Amino acid sequence: MKVCAMCSSITMTAALDPSTPKAGIPSTLPTGTPVGKTPVPTKAAAALVIVPRSKALAHGLIAQACSLAPIIIIDGQRTDGVDSIFNEIRAKLGPLPSITKAHGRLFWFSTTDVFTDWAIPGPTKGTDGFTTQPGVFAESGADRGSMLLAAHLPAKLPARVADLGAGWGYLSAAALTKPGVMSLDLIEAEKLALDCAALNITDPRAHFHWADATTFKPAALYDAIISNPPFHTTARADPAIGRAFITAAQRLLTPAGHLWMVANRHLPYEAALRLSFRNVDEVGGDASFKIFHATRPIR
Repeated sequence: MKVCAMCSSITMTAALDPSTPKAGIPSTLPTGTPVGKTPVPTKAAAALVIVPRSKALAHGLIAQACSLAPIIIIDGQRTDGVDSIFNEIRAKLGPLPSITKAHGRLFWFSTTDVFTDWAIPGPTKGTDGFTTQPGVFAESGADRGSMLLAAHLPAKLPARVADLGAGWGYLSAAALTKPGVMSLDLIEAEKLALDCAALNITDPRAHFHWADATTFKPAALYDAIISNPPFHTTARADPAIGRAFITAAQRLLTPAGHLWMVANRHLPYEAALRLSFRNVDEVGGDASFKIFHATRPIR
């Protein structure tokens, strides 16, 4: 999620982006950290909304921006749905100034109260008992890949565990039910998802880290890592993201450490796994997903 609030001075800009950690903001959150603690300015000269892929989240950001500033600026990529948002707003407000270039669009309008019904009420608990919110991966409930990986975790896990790209905490919740776990670090770059994870998991063994899993530096190496890595940041699949997660797991594990990972079956991760671990096995899956267990990271 991206909201940029611009102060009256053009050189004084306060940017809020819960999708990525910012310098100067603590990246480790205690168990049970409440949602919505990212500071938001009360007023600004203008508010810039970068359109996310989730339309519900885009609506919510625009409603929030209208409460912050007299001028609302919308910027986004066509692949993220900016044209759809533009058309919705134009239907409500009439003709709008707009600039298009390459695959993007920028437009702006004066603040209005016609978007109050776009506001997002906040995280909500689903019928499965887990709390999610618009804009997070698998916002309507656990995805099949995560459920498959949870079902293939061993009966007992080692003491020190990490969940890379933990999302809103489904895999971590499953891991914490296993005997042997003494601590579990949830590492997630999307603040919206991590806020939900902190609501879903109140176990004192859990620790929440708002951080990029591919560059995270823990206090000590892990005995085991579980992961359902993302494979795109846009509409197009990018296996390089998953490979970066595999390299991170290699770096973060002890010499005898274990990696349990799920991936879409069409993604070519086998070579990267064998370059990073001495032992790699496909231990389960279905027509759409494959489950890997890798051990003994290569240093």
